[in-house]
Amino acid sequence: MEPVIQALLAACGSFFLVSLLFGVAILCLHAFRNRSSRVLNLPSRGGERPRAGASINESVTFDPSLDRISMARLAAATGNFAADRIVGDGSFGFVYRAEMPDGRTVAVKKLSPDAFHGFREFRAEVETLGRIRHQNLARILGYCVSGSDRLLIYEFLEQGSLDQWLHETSSSRPPLPWAARLGVIRGVAAGLAFLHADCKPPIIHRDIKASNVLLDGGFEARITDFGLARRVDSSRSHVSTQVAGTMGYMPPEYRDGLTAATVKADVYSFGILMFEVASGRRPNWPVLVKGKEVALVRWARGLVEGGSGLELLDPALMGGEGAAPPAAEEEQVKGFLTVAHRCTSNASRARPSMGEVLNLLDQL
Repeated sequence: MEPVIQALLAACGSFFLVSLLFGVAILCLHAFRNRSSRVLNLPSRGGERPRAGASINESVTFDPSLDRISMARLAAATGNFAADRIVGDGSFGFVYRAEMPDGRTVAVKKLSPDAFHGFREFRAEVETLGRIRHQNLARILGYCVSGSDRLLIYEFLEQGSLDQWLHETSSSRPPLPWAARLGVIRGVAAGLAFLHADCKPPIIHRDIKASNVLLDGGFEARITDFGLARRVDSSRSHVSTQVAGTMGYMPPEYRDGLTAATVKADVYSFGILMFEVASGRRPNWPVLVKGKEVALVRWARGLVEGGSGLELLDPALMGGEGAAPPAAEEEQVKGFLTVAHRCTSNASRARPSMGEVLNLLDQL
């Protein structure tokens, strides 16, 4: 074959191949844009319709019983989101006390305007709390979508968080007695057992801690802040994700670099919460032992294993340093600490399920 003809054939082949690749790239880009431009499909309530410009990456399904409330109403109810109305903060936003026109007091969580994190928490909370009901889970009442803003409306729980009652005591907020602490822990256990065993698929909270446990007027516990929650597909025992949670409560497998979130990670965090409730100490603050700083969980587990678990008790429970709790409470405390020790086992498979934990606590 003549060299000229060979060169022409090679040039034509190269042009055809480049054209084909360019066409495939255009089709892929078009498909991606179509997938990314799906509009949030919100139910219309009270005459309000979703904003046409509120485009997001994925659709969200809502319980039709949830109210959609306008930004103007929420701004008026919170004093334009005044700093003195802030009652707490969650994973990605502040929580405000709001006085609604009908006389109700509610809590409004204004999520971070960050497009990714704000939407992710919004979706996680709506698709968990918006569709399930349990006496030990915070109840979501409604939502607001306004431009890039995402807000969630909850029942207002007047006693605040467990964290405040453990670590911010005062004349108006005295230390919780042992019976109240045990009741709160039972409530959290019941809520987690429901999420893990009764929800299909199971829901992993991933951020169990004292500040995410709210208390109603009767000191009944409500788990809140589901912004990091994930559902586990029925065909799997875990969900692969980025490491999430709060230092001091995270299980050792996260520190070892594993990112598979399982229900046993929640069990570990719950065990840390148990030690925190019993000791009155923050899990992410080290304990000074013989001049050395030791993590709370290591210190507490060592005392339980050595038969000296009562030494970790919050002095406020015993009327001061060195005082002993009543005999009946002492046995309860020992059983309580044994459960906490099992929950915080380094090996996730050795930790009990939350259903087992609830049964053990009910026997105390």
